[in-house]
Amino acid sequence: MSKKHFTNQEQDQLRRNPYVKKVSTKAITYTDTFKERFIQEYSQGTLPSEIFQEAGFPVDVLGATRIRKASNRWRTAFQEQGPAGLSDGRKHAPGRPLTRELSLEEKYARLEAKMKWLEAENEFLKKLDQLERQMRKKKSN
Repeated sequence: MSKKHFTNQEQDQLRRNPYVKKVSTKAITYTDTFKERFIQEYSQGTLPSEIFQEAGFPVDVLGATRIRKASNRWRTAFQEQGPAGLSDGRKHAPGRPLTRELSLEEKYARLEAKMKWLEAENEFLKKLDQLERQMRKKKSN
């Protein structure tokens, strides 16, 4: 987090930007769409501050340090994980571990959800395997 705090007026200004998910006095959360746009434009040679400015962000309000750090964070995440690294991981986090005992209905619902997930994963892997076989077959012809 940056040492610079946003005033109420700056927060209102930032909230009006369609690429802002959330703003507080200390932090700003950007949309996944903006992060993807940022990576695309950066890979074409556009400077980070120019990307922010073109997206309607007041560069003077954000500050050069915040822009530089966000840029480094997104580029590293994209290099390591691809587009999935740009999405906000907090929405998929399970949160605190449950301390109470689950009821039978809750256990059943969780197992059912896990089973559906594994079935979908198996279907995906089957399709992937089939596509790989088709590609090998085309290369050998």
